[in-house]
Amino acid sequence: MEKESLQERYSPSGVCFGCGPANGHGLRIRSFLEGGKVVARWTPSPYHHAFGEFLNGGIISTVLDCHSCWAGAYSLMLEAGARTPPATVTSSITVEFLKPTPIGPLLLEADTVEISGRKAVVGSSLRAREEVTATLRGTFVAVGPNHPAAKRWAEGSGHPTR
Repeated sequence: MEKESLQERYSPSGVCFGCGPANGHGLRIRSFLEGGKVVARWTPSPYHHAFGEFLNGGIISTVLDCHSCWAGAYSLMLEAGARTPPATVTSSITVEFLKPTPIGPLLLEADTVEISGRKAVVGSSLRAREEVTATLRGTFVAVGPNHPAAKRWAEGSGHPTR
């Protein structure tokens, strides 16, 4: 049996465009714990291209953002000793495009580099053909009960990224 991703375990009805398991039109990235990191393997479709056989920058940003948000949420869950990750939103991200990313199998790796209260700072990378083509540094924040995204995971509508 195939391993369950963080998204499938904690938000199986999620409809987020980047990572929602229930969004049939989305990217449906799947993040896993591997060797102390959060890792995803994802292969874009030809219609995700920007030019030639290279991936669109918005798609790159989306997969890095969603993957990193899950890494941050999972780290906040561990830090709090909780059973489920908090509803987490993207506070800020900086994506650096190091070189064009070819369409084909991709590897995303994310590490939480800092936790401070409700905030997790995450660094992540995207690899294509064993080369890092883009990186992200982002801050992800657990929201309070009155925030519009507070119950998104519990209600099964996906994780917020904005």
